[in-house]
Amino acid sequence: MKSRGLVRFFFSILAVGALITSIVGFALKWGEYRGLFLTFEAGQIFSVLFWFIGVGMIFSVISQMGFFVFLTVHRFALEILRSSSLWNLLQLFFILFVAFDLMYVRFLFFGESGESLAGYAWLPVFLLIFGVITAYIKQKQSSKKTFVSSLFLMVVITALEWFPALRVNDEDWLYLMLFPLMACNAFQLLMLPKFAAK
Repeated sequence: MKSRGLVRFFFSILAVGALITSIVGFALKWGEYRGLFLTFEAGQIFSVLFWFIGVGMIFSVISQMGFFVFLTVHRFALEILRSSSLWNLLQLFFILFVAFDLMYVRFLFFGESGESLAGYAWLPVFLLIFGVITAYIKQKQSSKKTFVSSLFLMVVITALEWFPALRVNDEDWLYLMLFPLMACNAFQLLMLPKFAAK
């Protein structure tokens, strides 16, 4: 990729992170922010918006670091194992392991008496479904060989990037961080070839 394309790619991901974080941020606290829009308190609206944009850009940088790690690990794994089928099996194992841990380990650490394990299942399931859809689109875009690796990025790498919010276990922060990370990772996965071709 040429330097101009790399810069455009970087700033495009920043924009995706800022946009999604702003939308999710206002949606999560719409009860609080609704009054600002009804009375059109522009100063406070823009103050909150700038905060969301800044946080979203941080999330996008985390996503880009995760994507770089993914590309590096993928390349090294193929060189060390010398078998794409073995690497795919390992990736599938990690995908299932992480998806299960996102549910079960969170329940062990944060579950309260009377709570059901099912209450901790929907976010990992949602992440898995979104990952499958994104990986399917990537497969159609390039080849069938990319499906498992794409799913690995969307589930395992996203979960690693999401760890700060998982550790805090605040519901608002879980959503505020997850959706931008998913969007940025999907954008990088699907749009990198187009930017590289320019």
